[in-house]
Amino acid sequence: MAAGIKKHASMIKQNSSLLALALAAGFFLLLNGLALGLGVALPTALLDFSWVALLLTFGYYTWQKKSLTTTILFAMIAGIAIGKYFPDFAAQLNILSKIFLLLIKSIIAPLLFSTLVVGIAGHSDLKQVGRMGWKSLLYFEVVTTIALAIGLIAINISRAGVGIVLPEHPDTSSLPTTKQSLSQVILHIFPENIAKSIAEGQVLQIVVFSILFGIGLSLVAPKHKKTMLDFCESLSEVMFKYTKVIMYFAPIGVGAAMAYTVGHMGLGVLKNLFALLGTLYVALIVFLVGVLLPVALIARINIREFVRRIIEPVSIAFATTSSESALPKAMRAMENFGVPRKIVSFVMPMGYSFNLDGTTLYLSLAAVFVSQAAGKPLSVEQQIVMALTLMLTSKGVAGVPRASLVILLGTVAQFDLPVEPVFLILGIDELMDMARTSVNVVGNCLATTVVARWEGELGEPQPMENMDKVAPEEGYATDK
Repeated sequence: MAAGIKKHASMIKQNSSLLALALAAGFFLLLNGLALGLGVALPTALLDFSWVALLLTFGYYTWQKKSLTTTILFAMIAGIAIGKYFPDFAAQLNILSKIFLLLIKSIIAPLLFSTLVVGIAGHSDLKQVGRMGWKSLLYFEVVTTIALAIGLIAINISRAGVGIVLPEHPDTSSLPTTKQSLSQVILHIFPENIAKSIAEGQVLQIVVFSILFGIGLSLVAPKHKKTMLDFCESLSEVMFKYTKVIMYFAPIGVGAAMAYTVGHMGLGVLKNLFALLGTLYVALIVFLVGVLLPVALIARINIREFVRRIIEPVSIAFATTSSESALPKAMRAMENFGVPRKIVSFVMPMGYSFNLDGTTLYLSLAAVFVSQAAGKPLSVEQQIVMALTLMLTSKGVAGVPRASLVILLGTVAQFDLPVEPVFLILGIDELMDMARTSVNVVGNCLATTVVARWEGELGEPQPMENMDKVAPEEGYATDK
């Protein structure tokens, strides 16, 4: 009886804090929307009060909830406030966000290597590996092609680049304009030295090496295979725990990243390129609702439960603008959702090189925007060729925030377009990168569930409280 009353009181307390947060957020969005979006003159004190109300209520809700997701979201809002009111101090916080990204990047190479090798060599049946491989690649190419098409259609409808006045003397000193031929792009996929690939963060080269290493390991004698396979299994488990430790620093890193961004660019950054930003967000929403949602329904995925599992990795990707910062959490979440580890460890790393839905859509949209801004409209045939070029050159850029700008510059140079319009995108690239990397994570999480369903091996989701207690499958390392 007492326990029931206590539980009921706790629920009322949580609901009341959620209602207070909703009211504060609504009040905040109304006032700041009127001031920033419509240019309505409002007292500064009233706008400042809306920020204080939002921070206090969200802070109280976060303290009540005591979860990493809400803490990260609160840190994002607090970072925006710091960037707005203390821009000089916010500029000094950039080092904290860089530390967090460096720590995350230190995970990627050993995690990709260990999970891919285990995913391939851990199979008793190499035929299933080949079957998962062609199914994954088929799914990736179909979905990314649709993403390219949506990006092209969206920018041709909005014509966001038409009428832009280009800067006369842009600073080109910090941006690479090296043109790459198709043969160079293909050669860049294959590793010359795996240590060099790891040091330079060449994700696609690490993936290729790991796949070939896994295939080679599966062909050796059982006694040699077992030793290396046990090592890789242990390494993957250690890297997941390593990630859990680093995630305690995530709210600080995420908040610092948001503070620096707002302090550096200001809240008025949306005014200059609102049309392009809006076009991207609308196109990504269309892609999520019109492509990924039907795919999930066809694959008979529990949408509500799936969304609950991916909120945390998506929020990390949104704040850090790096898809791979969410990779360890996303892999754990999909295992907990019911996808077998052998499928997660094979499909997810492949997806981070071949299934960048958000980045692919953005690149097709941004490339046509550049041609519109330059006053050199491209024909349908030219746009298709450009889109196919981007689809090839964008593989493996998920690990580097805003690396897509480098890809965009190289493609623009190949089509003899001026690079000046790319500088216009730089101002809001942080905000665009947040959206496209989030879609990358959603797309890759969904891909693992689709392949698992296709293989007939999608299990039942485990309780949310067991997110870090996924039971090892048969053939994987266990505590002895």
